Amino acid sequence: MAGGSEARGGECGYYTTDDALSQVGFGRFQALVLAYAGVGWTAEAMEIMMLSFVGPSVKDEWGISGQQEGLITSVVFAGMIIGGFLGGVISDSYGRRIGFLFTAVVTGIFGFLSALSPNYMCLLTLRFIVGMGLGAGHVLGTWFLEFVPAANRGTWVVVFHCTWTFGTILQALIAWAIMPVLGWRWLIALSSTPCFILLIFYGITPESPRYLCSRGRTADAQFILERIAIMNNMALPSGTLIVAPQRRSDDVVDAETIVPLILSQDSAATDVCMSSSISRSINAFHTLVSRSLIRSTLLLWFVYFAFCFAYYGIVLLTSELSNGGRRCGPVGMHLWQQNDARLYRDVLVTSIAEFPGLILAALFVDKVGRKLSMGAFAFLCLVSIAPLAAPLEEGLATVLLFSARTCITGSYAVLYIYGPEIYPSSCRNTGVGVATSLGRIGGMIAPLIAVGLLESCHQKEAVFVFDLVLFLASVACALFPLETKGCQIQ
Repeated sequence: MAGGSEARGGECGYYTTDDALSQVGFGRFQALVLAYAGVGWTAEAMEIMMLSFVGPSVKDEWGISGQQEGLITSVVFAGMIIGGFLGGVISDSYGRRIGFLFTAVVTGIFGFLSALSPNYMCLLTLRFIVGMGLGAGHVLGTWFLEFVPAANRGTWVVVFHCTWTFGTILQALIAWAIMPVLGWRWLIALSSTPCFILLIFYGITPESPRYLCSRGRTADAQFILERIAIMNNMALPSGTLIVAPQRRSDDVVDAETIVPLILSQDSAATDVCMSSSISRSINAFHTLVSRSLIRSTLLLWFVYFAFCFAYYGIVLLTSELSNGGRRCGPVGMHLWQQNDARLYRDVLVTSIAEFPGLILAALFVDKVGRKLSMGAFAFLCLVSIAPLAAPLEEGLATVLLFSARTCITGSYAVLYIYGPEIYPSSCRNTGVGVATSLGRIGGMIAPLIAVGLLESCHQKEAVFVFDLVLFLASVACALFPLETKGCQIQ
């Protein structure tokens, strides 16, 4: 697909953003974008992982109940549901840079302020707002993806997701050093530091050329592409930058049907089309449920929900089954139920388990495709969990849980590549934002279902529920109408 576009562009004197990125390749410019987006993704991971350490200390200091302790986590997820919607709408209406500025400002400032919380209700309120910032974090991944050439887009986006795993490990190490000496307030304050790094360098970050083209701002997009070419020591294709019409992958578009948007400062027509951000948002939602995308959208919603449900379910199963003597009774929502030394150890071990999944995803995503990679990882996760329905010795259970965490991480990494690729630039972040918000609901439901079953000694039923969801997710992956491996994103 990409090759055909390059050929037509060369012959007819025009080129698209994909043609330009393919020619300049992945170089120093994209490496800097990766570093910036990676800092943001590390910050997201640290804020999420911090919840595993802060709860018990807050409970001891303020004497709150176990349910109130769990609510500290729940309000963050509730905020993420709202933030996912807001981040998508903001970045599709006002630009990717404004989208991740929202993430950095809200997460960083309110994250730091929550370290100063004088009471429980104040802490809940501030953590809810932090959750809204975290929910919009998907904008960083989409922003980076829109700078990467199609040929190796999947591999580099998986590399980007390695920064999440790095963030979880870094947070565990910081907590291990800080919590016993300085307490939970210092941990929260230090965890907000990466967000302020984003704010320091925000002024030099570029807008996505794909977004600019989707808004008819081809002159600005041309300027960004020229910067990329200079930093990568490459040259742009000859001709005029144009915006190809959005189309389904099976449509054939002849040269005569593509209308070049000549680089000009006269943007009156564009201003009329973008008269209000409200109309843009409405149009974005209409696009998501349009005839050509409705099937992909509904399947994407379910797969995000299923993978998030399975991911947090596996974390919970790891916590319970690694707690050798207590097979039944109160399970708790997270890993903080165990003593401190074992808590830090378990977080490190389970986080390390994600690296093999990311490596496998990087190896296969651009070779066998997105759909097959996602479906295969989900099915292997199902196979890894199934034996846990019966009592097993600790060593075998640990191996199976490690394998399951590896597989669900690989499937999640590929999903974060595939989701943005199926939508056009005009509604890409809105589509991903809605899907990730629905996924957070799965993350909230998973502990509630698993806790109820495990507390009543129904381990077999808990495993069956997770396996059923993973099986349906594997089927859903096979039903996606589009394979985006090596294709230009719209």
